[in-house]
Amino acid sequence: MTGPRITIIGSALSGNKGASAMLEAAIQSLGERLDDPRFTLLSMYPREDAAQNPYPNLEILPANPRQLGVTINTVALAYRVLPFLRGTLRRHSRVIRALAESSVLLDQGGITFTDGREKFLLYNVASILPALNTRTPVFKCAQAVGPFQNPINRWASRTFLPKAATVVTRGRITHEYAEGLGLTNLVAGADYAFSLELEGTESEQVSRHLDLSFFDEDVVGVCPSVVLQKKVDARGGDYAGQIVDFIAHVRAQGKRVLLLPHSVRTGTDKTHNNDLPLCREIHSRLTLGDDLLFVDRELSSQQLRYLIGQCSFFVASRFHAMVSSLAMAVPTLVIGWSHKYREVLEMFELEEWAFGHDMLTLEYLVERFEALEDARPVVERKLDERLPVVKARSIEQAELIAQVVRTHQ
Repeated sequence: MTGPRITIIGSALSGNKGASAMLEAAIQSLGERLDDPRFTLLSMYPREDAAQNPYPNLEILPANPRQLGVTINTVALAYRVLPFLRGTLRRHSRVIRALAESSVLLDQGGITFTDGREKFLLYNVASILPALNTRTPVFKCAQAVGPFQNPINRWASRTFLPKAATVVTRGRITHEYAEGLGLTNLVAGADYAFSLELEGTESEQVSRHLDLSFFDEDVVGVCPSVVLQKKVDARGGDYAGQIVDFIAHVRAQGKRVLLLPHSVRTGTDKTHNNDLPLCREIHSRLTLGDDLLFVDRELSSQQLRYLIGQCSFFVASRFHAMVSSLAMAVPTLVIGWSHKYREVLEMFELEEWAFGHDMLTLEYLVERFEALEDARPVVERKLDERLPVVKARSIEQAELIAQVVRTHQ
């Protein structure tokens, strides 16, 4: 008898390593709770994900936005309304077969059904609609949703979010938004990536590419984001220039700097889920020296977490780089664009260490970083105290998912 089948969407192994961290945390934690589970990833980048897939029990199927929005959803609708064709549809569509055989669909989209991102709303719906049509329970892993002031987003959220078996909220602000919508299928949780465990071989793996003696002294990690760059530059700012100047300032104070892209797509200059071109631009504008280490390559989510954990401080613009930094108990300063950053820091009573991109100037960034340095003992104490609680809230998802799987096997 084969083990339960679980289909996952909204994650990846390549590109955005936050998505990879959530995916791998799910595979790890559910593998510990279920007998021989099989996973299917509906992938936006199937070729790249397949090339980086180390899991023999993970199948990767193509599901880019066009395939998902047109082909997969059309076939799933036919599966629902034309029961006499179900056998044929399962034989001819690997995605439909995966969904129909799965005990649950895990939606790991990091932020969905939120005002200001209406261009992604159709994808948010299309990600879960096929499972609804195959009668596969939908479990929305911890993510940010809301606010819901936009009428279109509010309608879509009220229509589709109640159809999920469970919606795990990623923090207080999201939970309040969702409660205000009248949702009753809510569980207050924490990001699944907090549950990602290191294997113990990351030091050896990373040392093949980087000299880890760089971390013998205090290191400030800096993780830029092309998403922030676009938002800052759209209002006439110079995000890359401000990060360059900040790094120069930190180095002038006698500290070492790690420049680390957290979303990387190897072999392309396209910037979707790819911070490497931005980091290369920043690096090209910096003076080279022994006090600067640039990671000019794609690493795994676990290797990145290990590296981040070697830092004394971390300045993040990528959400899951922040999660990895907090998970490794590193004092972290966050430049964000959504409530999703602050609500996670709230769990550690550290929300003061996040600010919006609209406040970004070199002077303010330096001021907040120097304040973080001064507050280091207090921040480290709060991280040590709260991290076990946050990790417990994160891993609770695995228990809930396992319950759904056992019920629907």
